Amino acid sequence: MFTGLLHAHSGLRYVVLIAGIAALTWALFGLVTKRPYGRPMRILGAAYAGLLHLQVVLGLVLLVVGATRTEVWIHMAIMLCAAVVAQLPASILKRRPVEERTFGIHAGGILLSLVLIWLALMPFGIGLFGSNAFAP
Repeated sequence: MFTGLLHAHSGLRYVVLIAGIAALTWALFGLVTKRPYGRPMRILGAAYAGLLHLQVVLGLVLLVVGATRTEVWIHMAIMLCAAVVAQLPASILKRRPVEERTFGIHAGGILLSLVLIWLALMPFGIGLFGSNAFAP
């Protein structure tokens, strides 16, 4: 069971990374072209945040099942921060009037969460595209 969850967690990271890059690209494109903020940004931001939340849940399950190395706890703490940061743009912008919604908040939140994800991988000595070093 642990191995299956580990493979799911490891494979999902690529989907999270693709969603994050897509959302960041759209946010930066919107900033540069001064497009009106709209539905595509909300969808991309929500998809990225949702996939990242799923990744965190899988990580929590792995912790419960038996990943106990110190690096795993550091990784989990940073990933929880990344998930919170990824959710913040949608939560902030939901309370603003439509005319005050901007791509900048999404770009900043997504970029910061991607940096946190990269930092969370560092204790294992792997990069965003490296092999998974979670094995016990």
